[in-house]
Amino acid sequence: MITATAQILVYAETSVFGYELMDGLVFAIVLGTLFHTLAGLAPIFKAGVDFSAKIILEVAIVLLGASVSIATIAGAGSLMVGIVICTVILSLLSSYGLCRLLGLPDRLATLVACGNSICGNSAIVAAAPVIGAKQDDVAASIAFTAALGIVVVLLLPPLFPLLHLSEWQYGVVAGMTVYAVPQVLAVTAPVGTASVQIGTLVKLMRVLMLGPVVLLLRLKNGSGSEEGNRVSLTHLVPWFIVGFFLMMCLRSLAVIPDNLVDAAKSGSTILTTVSMAALGLSVNMRTVFASGGRVLLAGVLSLAALGTLSFFGLMVLQFH
Repeated sequence: MITATAQILVYAETSVFGYELMDGLVFAIVLGTLFHTLAGLAPIFKAGVDFSAKIILEVAIVLLGASVSIATIAGAGSLMVGIVICTVILSLLSSYGLCRLLGLPDRLATLVACGNSICGNSAIVAAAPVIGAKQDDVAASIAFTAALGIVVVLLLPPLFPLLHLSEWQYGVVAGMTVYAVPQVLAVTAPVGTASVQIGTLVKLMRVLMLGPVVLLLRLKNGSGSEEGNRVSLTHLVPWFIVGFFLMMCLRSLAVIPDNLVDAAKSGSTILTTVSMAALGLSVNMRTVFASGGRVLLAGVLSLAALGTLSFFGLMVLQFH
């Protein structure tokens, strides 16, 4: 019911504004949290909520791999690929450092850094089970990352004429800084087709970093476990990360036809929305607000750092 309501709200805002100002993921987690806070959650629903928040989410991440092609990324040139990788790595380090300086705990700082640096909500929910993050930390990081993403969508297009950038340059900046793929489309569509194409490509490169980052987090988490070196490869490499790369390879080899790619994208979005509704149903809003101020400040500073890194990367491309 919450997922369906979220989709209806997305349809309504698209009809009014012409694009998604707030995606279904945000609506789902907000509605789920409100429901739990105001009405509570009956024990009979707990097993289904837990299944949706974990298994369904992992399936959604696997389907997401079908939208990324190795050939498409390679076609952008090695310099562009290198700049995106360096930007994501530096953004992860700077965001995590800023969060820790502001007193955020390790896991919450990791979630904010992943959301800011890679692909917003999807990166947060992918990293959360790997590092053993609490439901409240996930909800807090998603809520404020989503809020900042909306701010970027509203502010970036009006800045285009003031920044004196070409459509291609603007697309690079948008792909580097905006969190979600639908938001990239909303930001670049008013500027031009060239911005949409390069912005989407750069954004997909950032999405591709999700697999290696989550794998590194798994290695870090595994090495710190009580089992130490006895942790198996199966434990270190989550099945959904293997599935993500497998789907990406199948897409790159043209094994997956275009119509199935579109179906995989839609399926991933719907399943992720279901898992976000389940996540919201696991959270009490009062706990989210308790640490909200520091998370919001950390998000703002992390976004500023990402924007600075993005413009620096653009300068490197221009001088090349």
